[in-house]
Amino acid sequence: MLLGYVFSKVIKAGSLTMINHRGETRHFGEPAGPDTVVIRLTKPSTAWRIALNPKLAVGEAYMDGELVLEKGTIYDFLALVVRNLGVHGTLPLSGLQRIFERTMRLWYQFNPEDTARRRVQHHYDLDGRLYDLFLDTDKQYSCAYFPTPDTTLEQAQLAKKRHIAAKLNLQPGMRVLEIGCGWGGLALYLAETCGVHVTGITLSEEQLAIAQRRAQERGLSDRVSFELVDYRKMDGQFDRIVSVGMFEHVGVPHYREYFDGIRRLLKDGGVALVHSIGRSDGPGVTPAFIRKYIFPGGYIPALSEVMPVIEQSQLWVTDMEILRLHYAETLWHWRARFMAQWDKARALYDERFCRMWEFYLAASEITFRLWGQMVFQVQLTKQLDTLPITRDYMHEAELALAGREKPQRPFAKTA
Repeated sequence: MLLGYVFSKVIKAGSLTMINHRGETRHFGEPAGPDTVVIRLTKPSTAWRIALNPKLAVGEAYMDGELVLEKGTIYDFLALVVRNLGVHGTLPLSGLQRIFERTMRLWYQFNPEDTARRRVQHHYDLDGRLYDLFLDTDKQYSCAYFPTPDTTLEQAQLAKKRHIAAKLNLQPGMRVLEIGCGWGGLALYLAETCGVHVTGITLSEEQLAIAQRRAQERGLSDRVSFELVDYRKMDGQFDRIVSVGMFEHVGVPHYREYFDGIRRLLKDGGVALVHSIGRSDGPGVTPAFIRKYIFPGGYIPALSEVMPVIEQSQLWVTDMEILRLHYAETLWHWRARFMAQWDKARALYDERFCRMWEFYLAASEITFRLWGQMVFQVQLTKQLDTLPITRDYMHEAELALAGREKPQRPFAKTA
């Protein structure tokens, strides 16, 4: 079997047992033990598809019930393979597929305005009740910040908002633009805790409606507004700009447009903060499964692709922080919560969708824990002397913000 050849070349540490559609068994790696992962393939074509195009076929086979975990979970299987590959490893027989994907990478990321809207709605306009099943009470759908190992998901998401607010060096009365506002949690936090006026923009109608309702319910409509608009169409000037988890949807062909837009919208004495997933191994491609089923048009950038464009846009990089395992921990919490709510998710969609979502969360966690992805926060200004010349102000601001925060209100579940 071709897939057997691939596993024999990859699996050296740990152990894997594969049962084919005829019930024949083959073992790879170390001798079988209590931690052995056992997979079963239910169709003869599944092995060929996985061997020739694993980054798409593994997820599809799991979704369709053609790849069954007899022992262990899909996370265990993926982690076993990735640990053996290492950060820079490649799978046998995948050379032609890599060449094709690298040739097409910029086309996959071409996101003009109409396309960007459709692609955002593909993911973020799913039934809002799905996100209620696994996100924190504020519905934060981006990397949390874990100051200590025992920090809860709710505490870590609050810490993330506090950490970002501190870097923005906010003063009461400032005008803030949030590019990609999600369900409005960060905008509401900044208005309520920092006394600023926030405009949040999104391309998701589902998120827009919920964010607007939240602002009304919390009596913040006079200080927070949300709009359905592309960042390229935004006008005005702002004291601060923040963008969390949106840059991954921009695409390399549009990076100059994005950072030129930040420069255009930012006042001369303004500060911007961009929070994004990044890859540590240089420019690459979005895995085919994620591109097809989860985030069409999405791409995780390497810093080597981002920094030159920032320079071309004549913005100062005034601070950079790399958050290494914080997203792995965030995704662990999300996956555990989703698995505990499987029956409710299945009632919203179906079993195939649930397996797709489990695969997405498991594969994403592994990329942060084992495969070289991280999160970066880059702080930008137009002028050299906008901010203090040491980072002490950030720590002081975090302490002050923690003292001003109001008790978090549970997010109203989607009707």
